[in-house]
Parts: sequence; structure tokens; C-alpha cells
Amino acid sequence: MADPQYILPNDIGVASLDCREAFGLLSPTERLYAHHLSRAAWYGGLVVLLQTSPEAPHIYALLSRLFRAQDPEQLKECALKEGLTEEEYQEKLERLVLGSQAAQEHPEEIGELWQVCGDLMFSLEPQQRHLGLGNEGTTTYFSENCTLEDAKLAQNFLDSQSLSAYNTRLFKGTDTDGKLCFEVRLASILREEAAPDSDMTPKLKNYEFEGCRFQVSRGDYSPLLRKVVEHLEKAKAFAANSFQEQMLGQYVESFTQGSIDAHKKGSRYWIQDKGPIVESYIGFIESYRDPFGSRGEFEGFVAVVNKSMSAKFERLVESAEQLLKELPWPPAFEKDKFLTPDFTSLDVLTFAGSGIPAGINIPNYDDVRQKDGFKNVSLGNVLAVAYATQREKLTFLEEEDKDLYIRWKGPSFEVQVGLHELLGHGSGKLFVQDDKGAFNFDQNSVINPETGEQISSWYRSGETWDSKFSTIASSYEECRAESVGLYLCLHPQVLEIFGLGGPEAEDVVYVNWLNMVRAGLLGLEFYTPETASWRQAHMQARFVILRVLLEAGEGLVTVVPTTGSDGRPDARVRLDRHKIRSVGKPALEQFLRRLQVLKSTGDVAAGRALYQGYSAVTDAAPENFLALRETVLLRKEARKLIVQPNTCLEGSQVQLLEYEASAAGLIRSFSERFPEDGPMLEEVLIGLAKADARFWRGPKETPPLKA
Repeated sequence: MADPQYILPNDIGVASLDCREAFGLLSPTERLYAHHLSRAAWYGGLVVLLQTSPEAPHIYALLSRLFRAQDPEQLKECALKEGLTEEEYQEKLERLVLGSQAAQEHPEEIGELWQVCGDLMFSLEPQQRHLGLGNEGTTTYFSENCTLEDAKLAQNFLDSQSLSAYNTRLFKGTDTDGKLCFEVRLASILREEAAPDSDMTPKLKNYEFEGCRFQVSRGDYSPLLRKVVEHLEKAKAFAANSFQEQMLGQYVESFTQGSIDAHKKGSRYWIQDKGPIVESYIGFIESYRDPFGSRGEFEGFVAVVNKSMSAKFERLVESAEQLLKELPWPPAFEKDKFLTPDFTSLDVLTFAGSGIPAGINIPNYDDVRQKDGFKNVSLGNVLAVAYATQREKLTFLEEEDKDLYIRWKGPSFEVQVGLHELLGHGSGKLFVQDDKGAFNFDQNSVINPETGEQISSWYRSGETWDSKFSTIASSYEECRAESVGLYLCLHPQVLEIFGLGGPEAEDVVYVNWLNMVRAGLLGLEFYTPETASWRQAHMQARFVILRVLLEAGEGLVTVVPTTGSDGRPDARVRLDRHKIRSVGKPALEQFLRRLQVLKSTGDVAAGRALYQGYSAVTDAAPENFLALRETVLLRKEARKLIVQPNTCLEGSQVQLLEYEASAAGLIRSFSERFPEDGPMLEEVLIGLAKADARFWRGPKETPPLKA
């Protein structure tokens, strides 16, 4: 039997993102702007396939061809006529694919696609079942022969040349002289031979670094980025102001030349575009799925403002400077000036990437955040999907907590997301020495509150939070932001901003803390014992918080193994609501201060020791988390699939295309996403994947790279 961790039920939940009302309020010009930004996001979203695994582009192409030839109902009808049962239609993919109309019309092409991806799609070989670097998993951010040491070496090289890793991939091989060589490939439309003068041109050359040769090239994902740029240019014609025009112009420059500096400039214009009706951001953004933690996955979103919810967040922003003073670190560890950000609630129209978050705090560039600011968004219609909880599917809670949890999960989540994004990710200072030797702090007077001594470490020129803390950076930062949310939700002013007071406010605080400790237990699903590694940044962060609150003792939090009514292992999470302030708050305060001090000072060694210590999953008493992990896997509920709408042009008018909340609706939304060039995109993806195939699977010798 296969490990239940890797089995999804046929009745997995499906939900639709509802943005009809928000879209209906847009003007014709705003709809055109949103449409072209959405097209850019969807084309760019295909890049994620090339950033995930060698077989991912082939899987997409296979399914795309399958459902272009027959929609889900036609395919099902055909399968039933061929003798498959309803259950077999859900499960017997090979028979379904090879018996499809697409296979009958193009047997060689479909057969080749299945041969490439069929086995890999279902493989549970240790290296092929989850993301990881080298022997610990699969990734296409790096060639298969790259190790963690290679990733560290490459990061040091990039830092030495003031190059960002965000839009890169790394390929290891040998040059024509047999010397170890690394290719750092930048994402761009242009390649070296077609490059006019730009700030990137001097970077495109060979380097000698620590006994190895590094070759900086570009042109990764070129045909896909060309489509992205095409629609960004079209969107410019419908921009509402000069900030949007200049923002889009810099994004075009970034994707054309491979310049992160241009994307930073675009991000600065984006920050200045306050309160737009149509909000968007696009590029190589989040580094969660890079095993080393430095490379950004392509992401693009388009959303429409929700004015009523945004008003609450505006009031939170107005109180931010005062609330920042409540955080448990000295003023010197906070930014010199709070740069008042935008904070809006948005209904998502389009979100292209590997997942859809409930809230975002961007940009992720440290220098931009410290000097220019950032924006926060809460994604209202995504939150609405998250609120929908069935009582019978609530695991690991006491019966008396379930009704309270269902009633207040939505409001508590709004509070947590607001605090997490604005005052979690938006707080804290990094101590930096620039390339001219100047400090952004007084090194003679800043005292480490943990030791009582002057700080002795900081970030040097070229170093960033992601590059320095690398593999733990994303999860550590999510843990810090989640902890800020828990800590500040205890403040009466915060609860008043969200219209909460009296017993209801206390219920919201309780449910927020209860949700976090339950999430910490659920997070064990994303821990891999074989490699002692975590596969999801947020889940690791929540487990760490659970460990901190358990360590606080005095009965604040307990996790009790039980037996369910079905006779199988179960567990209950208990939180003593009367001890949240007396026991929980002091424990969280100390932990949060340590997180911030180590982040501010760039103390990687102590930061790793702290964070990895709390991240450890062992069989030690009293919790025995390894055993609890088996219970979590036994009781897990599959994450909902989300169906997004499309937009289409009918003459000069933009229409919204909506789909039912079902597997068939999800498939149709993808099948209708690229009506004019779907076959061409399939060929592009297969071609790009084949071009890099020598770097994954098969022989282990280092492939040659051009000199």
C-alpha cells in the first residue's frame, strides 16, 4: 500500500473564487487594464512548471491536449462506453489517456508525453516525491547534480557581483577544458547575442571564483516572458496614472533584460500608487519553493479593491506607529521611520503561481522595504473560501470548542492576517554596512537586549536576509510574522479597530491562538522524517510556535493522544484560555524578541540553532511528535482546489468567464485560459523542458557547458 500521505481522495473539495460583484463595479477602461494584466500573469504562471520538476511541463501539455480534444464530460462519457466504472474513471489515468480522442488523433505525441511523465507523475521514490536539493528531492531551480555546498558557493559568487538570485537558475557542469563550471541563467526575453546596451550587458561573461568558473547568461523562459511583456505593454494603454505606466515600463525592462534592479524600480513606482481600484504585482517573488531559499517563483496577481473591509485595514495602518512600540524589542531594532503603506482588502480576479495566499506583504527586496516601504493586501474572497469549515471535518479539537471555532474563525483570521502582514512582515530593522563602509546604525550604542552588550554582527554589502539565512529564511520570517499577529491581537486597540469588544473580543483572541496551535499540529503533515526536513515554510513556522507555547508549561497548551470513535488513533489540542495572557504572552514575548534580534544582526549561527531547535520533530516524551505525525496523516483533510475565473475580449468589451466549483469546472477554466495559442504554448513548454533535460535524471556525470 502507498503511504497515505501521498493519496488524495476522489471527493476532494473544490471552491470558486467569487469576484463577480467587484468586477461588475469596474469601468470599461479598468476592465481592459485588469484583463491584460491577467493575461500577463497567466502566461508568466506557466514559468512555474519549469521551476518545479522535469516532468511538470510534460504533465501540463498532456492534460492540455487531453481536454482540448474532449471536455471532462465528453471524456467521461467515452470512458464509460469503453467499460470503465465511475471509480475507475477517477483513478485509471493511463487507460483514460491512451484511450482518449487526443490519443486517437495524435497517438505518437500523446504516447511520448505519457512515456516521459507517466511514471514520474506517480513515483514515490525518495528523490522524486517532494521538492529538495540534490539527493533530498527534486527541483529545477538547480541541475540534479547540484549540492547544498554548490548552492552556497553560487550565492557567495552572486553576492560578490551584487547579482540577485531571484530570477536565476543554477546549472553545474564542466567547460571545454574539463574545469568545474556553473551557469547562472537569468530569466529574460533577450539572450547575450541579441542584447543592446543595458545595465545587465557587462554582467554577461565568465568569472573565476574560488577555483571554479561561473558563466552568467540569460534568456531563461524567453518565449513565455515575451507573452508576458506583450500584455504588460497593452495594459499600459489603460493605466490610471503615471505611477502605473512607469511601473509597467520597468517590469517590461526587467523581463526583457533580466534585470532585478529594473524590477525594484518598478516596485518603487508600485508602492507610490496608493489605493488603486485594480491592484496587481508580477515577477519572481516568493522563495518558499527554492530548496536553498533565494530564488523566486514566478507569481502574478490581479485583484479589485473591497472598500468596506479596506476601511478596517486603513484604521490599522493609522495605528501602526503606536502599535509598533508595543513589540518586544528596543526602538533601535525598529525601522528609523515607519513608511506608511497601503493596506487594502482585495477580491482576487487572477492569481497565477503555485498557490493562493490569504494575504501578502511585498515587495520582498530588503533595500526597498527599508527605504521606500511596502504594501499589504488581504485577499478577501480567498479568506471567504478559508472560512468555510464543516463541523464534522474539524479534527483535533474538543467538541466544546468546535462551534466557537466555526463562529469566530473568520473574524480571527482577518485580525491575524492584518497583523501578520502589516506589523509582522512590516516591522523590524536590518543593521547594514554598505559598500562604502557606512552603517545605517550607531555601532557604538546599539545594545543587544539578550546579552546586554554591543551588537557584533550585521549585514555586509551585497548580503540580504534571504541570501544570508537561505534555507530557513522564509519559514523563520513567517514564524516572526505569525508571532507578531498572536502577540498584538491581545491589544485592546487592535480588537476595537476590527469592531470587537467585550466577551466577543476574548472569543476572537482565544480562537486565534487555538487556530495557531492546531495549525502547528497539522503542520506535521509537511515534515519528512527520512531527511529531517520541512517542505512548507508556513507549516514549519506554526509548528515552531506550538513548540514555544508547549515549552511555556503551566498547562497553557497540551496535545493529548486519544482514540477516535472509529477505533483509530486520534488527538486533541487543548488551550487554557485563562492562561493566554499570564503564561502565553510572556513566552511569546521572549521568543519574538530573540527572533528579531538575530534577524536584525544577521546572526546566522545563533538564528539557525534557535529555529532548527524548535523545528526538530522527535519521539521524545511527553508529546512524541513522530507518533503524532502518523495520526495527523491518518486524519488529514486534503486542501481545497480553487477555481478561478477568466476574462475574454469581445470586441472592445471585457467579459468575465466563471466556472462551477467542481473538478470539471477547474479543468474548463484551464482549458479556456489560452484559447488562441494553447497548442503553441504546449510546444514551447515541451521544447524548453527538453532543452534542459540533460541536467536531470539519467547519467550522473557533470554535463559539459559551453565556454
